[in-house]
Amino acid sequence: MMGGHAGEKMPKAQAIKDAIMAHFIIKNLPSSGVFLQFNGTNHSDNYEGISWYLQQYKPAVNIMTIATAEQSQLKTLDKEHLKKADFILVIDKQMTKTY
Repeated sequence: MMGGHAGEKMPKAQAIKDAIMAHFIIKNLPSSGVFLQFNGTNHSDNYEGISWYLQQYKPAVNIMTIATAEQSQLKTLDKEHLKKADFILVIDKQMTKTY
């Protein structure tokens, strides 16, 4: 993410945001049960971002992630998306986007 509108400080800003989100997840984690966190894909893909910080703060915490992958074909997962998350939702690349 060098250059462009994000600049070279963007990865540092994202890391700070991930660390803060993980901090508050741990702070509010129930002693039993499930804590559900919704976040953008860049904050947890490949078990990085928030997931990494959670493991640093509390190594015994169980984490499961969900990611999306856009592909032209839907029958098999493209290699680039393998091991991206525990569950991967494959979305047709031609699907209408409504950002």
